[in-house]
Amino acid sequence: MTVNGKDWWCPNCTEVAHTVDSKLPHHRCVKVGLMVPLLQVGVPAKLVLVEREDMIAGEHVQYSGDESHRPYMSAVVTRDDGQDTTVFAPTATAEGVS
Repeated sequence: MTVNGKDWWCPNCTEVAHTVDSKLPHHRCVKVGLMVPLLQVGVPAKLVLVEREDMIAGEHVQYSGDESHRPYMSAVVTRDDGQDTTVFAPTATAEGVS
């Protein structure tokens, strides 16, 4: 029995995947150290990591796991027919809670 699906790859590392649903697969990329989307094999696309441009001011944000240790706010996959964006929202914290 043959199962149709889609093949995916990461432009930054050697990760590949095969899916049979419509979800965009993600993985923790060993090169950048973040959870990033995979690109579909055969579909022209690019993956761009968008660095935070605002002040961090003590927030718990996602940093890359590579030597640059940059704070990123999103990963954007751009294709000819649109974009998919993964947002790295700051982690909420509570102070003064008893």
